[in-house]
Amino acid sequence: MKILVVGGGGREHAIIMKLAESPQVDALYCAPGNGGIAKYAECFPVKATDIDGIVALAKKLEVDYVFVAPDDPLVMGMVDALQAEGFHTFGPKKNAAILEGSKVFSKDLMQKYHIPTAEYHVFHTPADAQAFLKEVNTYPTVIKADGLALGKGVVIAQNEEEAFAAIS
Repeated sequence: MKILVVGGGGREHAIIMKLAESPQVDALYCAPGNGGIAKYAECFPVKATDIDGIVALAKKLEVDYVFVAPDDPLVMGMVDALQAEGFHTFGPKKNAAILEGSKVFSKDLMQKYHIPTAEYHVFHTPADAQAFLKEVNTYPTVIKADGLALGKGVVIAQNEEEAFAAIS
């Protein structure tokens, strides 16, 4: 089996290392990959968010399976595009990837279906968020950005100054 893994970080490195152990895998490819991944897979300089480029690469390599690991191409609909071209894929389609792509959507869904989750509030302006924090004055507090933040969208503020800086 020929497999293309999309991405180039630690998560993709771990996935490729495990795939390389399988006797069912004949060839491993990665786009874009990195120096460590290159030990296990042939890497191609196609950005993980380049949907058309990844589809073209999968066609060129005639892969049997595409593993899309990073959040951003999943939320952008890469799996949908690959499946439309007949590729077997691992990863959620765009309409399911919104669970990772939007904290507000996820929290609203959990609340609607009574899935246990921490209390939350959604604000549309920095001033509204700051006014709420002044009113409740409870720290530490968690501040999350909605949307993709590539692992950088959460701050655990220990005080008002840190909270306001995160909101800004």
